Amino acid sequence: MKLWLVRHAETDAAPGLCYGRADVGVPAGASLAVAHAVVSGIPEGIALVHSPLRRCAELAQAIGTLRPDLVVRADARLAEMDFGAWEGRPWSSIARTEFDAWTCNFAEGLPGGHGESTARFLQRTGAAFDDWRVSGQDAVWVTHAGVMRAVQLLHRGVRRVDDATQWPSAPIDYGACQLIECG
Repeated sequence: MKLWLVRHAETDAAPGLCYGRADVGVPAGASLAVAHAVVSGIPEGIALVHSPLRRCAELAQAIGTLRPDLVVRADARLAEMDFGAWEGRPWSSIARTEFDAWTCNFAEGLPGGHGESTARFLQRTGAAFDDWRVSGQDAVWVTHAGVMRAVQLLHRGVRRVDDATQWPSAPIDYGACQLIECG
C-alpha cells in the first residue's frame, strides 16, 4: 500500500506568521501550479483525501480538475495542529517563556494556552492513518507539514512524543510530495 502526502502550496500569510488551524489562503494560481507538478505521479482511480482548510482544499480541487478519475473528499483529521492564541501572530512575538512552557510539556502542553496538544494531534492524525491502513487501498493526502511529520512518526510506530527533540524537524517544502509505503 502506498500513501502519497502532498503539502499545500505556499500561502499568502506573512513570512514568520504562526498559522496552523488558521484558514490562510494561497496566491492565485499557486495551487494549480502544484497540482500540475504532482498529478502525473498519482495512480488512477485512488482516493484523494484533503484537509478541509482552504490551502489544501484548493489544491485538492485543482488536482481533481486535472484528474477527474480520483475520488476527492475532505477529512477534518488531516487539518494542521491548532496553535491556540498563537494563531495569526508572528512567531517572533510569542514570548520565549510561553514557547518553552509548551515544549517542556510537549505531549500534553497546549500551545497558545488553549491549542491542541501534540498527543491529541498525533491521536487525531493516527486515527486517519489507521483507517487508511485498514482500507488496504492506496491514497493521496493533501495536507500540511505538521500532518506529514506526524505520519513519519506513525509509520515508524511512534504514537506519542514526550520530548520536542523527538519531533521531525527536517524542512518540508510547499508542494512537496512524500511517499509512505506499508506492507
